[in-house]
Amino acid sequence: MYRRHGDKLALVFLGCDLAVTAVAWFAAYFVRFTFWPAPEGVPPVIDVATALPLVILSAAAAYRLCGLYEIHRMRKLPRETADICKAGLLMLLLASTAVFYKRDLYESRLAFALFLVMNVAALSLARRMVWRYVKHLRGQGMNHSRAIIVGCGRTGRLVAETIARNRWTGLEAVGFVDEPGKREPTLLPRLGTIGELAQVVERADADHVFVALPLARYGELPRVYQQLDDLLVEVQLVPDRPNLAGMHVTTTEVDNLAFIALRSNPQLGLSSAAKRVMDVVVGAMALVVLSPLMLGLALAVKLTSPGPVFFHQQRMGLGGRRFWMLKFRSMRVDAERATGAVWATAGDDRCTPLGRYLRRWSLDELPQLLNVICGEMSLVGPRPEREVFVERFRRQLPSYYQRQRVKCGMTGWAQVNGWRGNTSIRKRLECDLYYIANWSLALDLKILLLTVWRGFRHQHAY
Repeated sequence: MYRRHGDKLALVFLGCDLAVTAVAWFAAYFVRFTFWPAPEGVPPVIDVATALPLVILSAAAAYRLCGLYEIHRMRKLPRETADICKAGLLMLLLASTAVFYKRDLYESRLAFALFLVMNVAALSLARRMVWRYVKHLRGQGMNHSRAIIVGCGRTGRLVAETIARNRWTGLEAVGFVDEPGKREPTLLPRLGTIGELAQVVERADADHVFVALPLARYGELPRVYQQLDDLLVEVQLVPDRPNLAGMHVTTTEVDNLAFIALRSNPQLGLSSAAKRVMDVVVGAMALVVLSPLMLGLALAVKLTSPGPVFFHQQRMGLGGRRFWMLKFRSMRVDAERATGAVWATAGDDRCTPLGRYLRRWSLDELPQLLNVICGEMSLVGPRPEREVFVERFRRQLPSYYQRQRVKCGMTGWAQVNGWRGNTSIRKRLECDLYYIANWSLALDLKILLLTVWRGFRHQHAY
């Protein structure tokens, strides 16, 4: 069973963590008094050893309280690293309280600070190495676990494909469970109906069940869970993401009553202020560095076609508010007189020769750095659209208007994944809603780096 494997791994990690903590405890002592000799002399190493049992007990309690031994096959390393930092701080608080209370034990504030840094770094490195080895063993067929997927629709197929691609999890999807008459699966066999789920799980010797029903069938969930009442299996609900686009589930508990947030804006308070600071600092630096290029492009636009250098167009931004977005003019002045509001297409004769080049390399977007500095846009976010297109797309696509919950950006998750220009609006919306639900400054930095790394040229930018 999966839980037995998890218990064994938890013991392995506990032993490894305590060993690393003990080494870091002595290493901090030697570093402290080797590089920063104390005027009162070096405490004897026996005092350090005498305090070690209290440190180990504090570490075991802190690591357990911070969830370091909740072993999960799909645990993400960034989440574990944050837990290690919290556990290290809690352990140091417990250990220092005990050591300072017993005045006859070894104490050194600088050594304790070094111990905190060295212990967190060593724990992170050691656990990464252990996880890598565990994943290697799982890829070789060890620490193996079998899974049943409830629902053979789109979400169920995605679960099967994800498990097949990620062998390091040690999971093997053996089949689907769904009602007859539903779409028959091709990746794996259908092993039975929901009413036969308990028997299917036992016959397959499975210890994982992934419930991947579409949103319209969530009324069947009680029946699924009832089938699993007498089975000791791990059960995970896989959300129907296309129909729950933009949802990021978080829980809050008040007086033992759980509140589940399905949608919230992550860019509020200090997070919003931090994003704004990054926009102003990075945007101003980019404007200074690129100003010679922008001056040259402005001169080229003026000399190669009649009309103004800049093109300003009203777009919808945060909260549906309208603003004037700046671009270098890349089309004739009367480009939409006959057609109205339309997107550019391949070989569009409304583009000037220079404008076609500017659009292909995204150089016409550079003046939007001014929109960023003025606070109308951000460096990263969903691309701003004209009101006519917003109204059209929100009638066609559920949740399209949720893009307006954050500031629009010069680049975004959709753009670095290839969905820009005249491409799928649905795919672009999925990327934008993923960005909103999972936003962080780290994600913004990643998108900026990917924008530079993958270049500004795009085949669908006409």
